[in-house]
Amino acid sequence: MHPEILSLSLFMLVTSCSPGPNNIVASYSGFNFGLTKTIPHMFGVIFGFTTLVIVMNFGLINIFKKIPLLQEILKYTGSIFLIYLAYKITFSKIQSSDSSNSPVKFIETFLFQFLNPKGVIVAIIMVSTYVEKGENFINYSSWVIGVSFFFACFSIMFWTLVGKFLRRFATNEKFIKLFNYVMSLLLIGCIATFYL
Repeated sequence: MHPEILSLSLFMLVTSCSPGPNNIVASYSGFNFGLTKTIPHMFGVIFGFTTLVIVMNFGLINIFKKIPLLQEILKYTGSIFLIYLAYKITFSKIQSSDSSNSPVKFIETFLFQFLNPKGVIVAIIMVSTYVEKGENFINYSSWVIGVSFFFACFSIMFWTLVGKFLRRFATNEKFIKLFNYVMSLLLIGCIATFYL
């Protein structure tokens, strides 16, 4: 067992469940498309973030330490992608939850994890704080990866269900448009936090 499992779990609970790009898009998708059609997005977040932590743990963190400019490049690239997502959400057509349209796809979400400034920063902090080199490396790495996977599942499911729950109150087109506008503004708000 990791000696700081409580600290690690609390860190992941706060960072994974707080509003961020993945969670906001999950709520938007759960609201507009329902739980079933949001599964590819959910899997993209879960497996994408876990893969990011694995890659960071086994070497990528050293590249970030040697070339800090990479983090800046990722921050700007991720911001551009979020602006694109906010645009798509703002101007999405009103549809029923059983519509044939589909939300963000698995591969888009999976790859976005490597551009998501919040996710990259969380992965760097986790690996640099909770994994130590030496004889405990594999043990600590396994715990960090496992906890990352668990909280990625928990948070993305929670935020998707929040969106699905709010759909019950969507009695007219104005409410749905308002919800989508709020989700777009929250995404733009996420971008602002990357630069503060």
